[in-house]
Amino acid sequence: MKTKRLLIAGCLAAFIMPMSVLAGNVSAGKEKSAVCAACHGQTGQSVSPDFPNLGGQHADYLYRALLDYKAGHRKNPIMAAQVESLSKTDMADLAAYFAAQSGLSVKR
Repeated sequence: MKTKRLLIAGCLAAFIMPMSVLAGNVSAGKEKSAVCAACHGQTGQSVSPDFPNLGGQHADYLYRALLDYKAGHRKNPIMAAQVESLSKTDMADLAAYFAAQSGLSVKR
């Protein structure tokens, strides 16, 4: 019975463990974000309504979005090409960088 409980607890912990455990490096993310700036702005505040603001979003959300673009669960040809060569570490770093930025919106 004790073994069964430990097994269930272990499975649940692995399943619901927050993605923030894969904490990204903000400094590394800043270096990697140069390509992103063309559409999303240097600090994640887009100057065009065609592209979403990334600054101030939750890192877990941004990381999941990047994973979903790479896996094809989110459909966008521009983003699919951008994430094609990114590793999970790259995505975690980018998510950490943009999450650390101000979420204040800019006038468009």
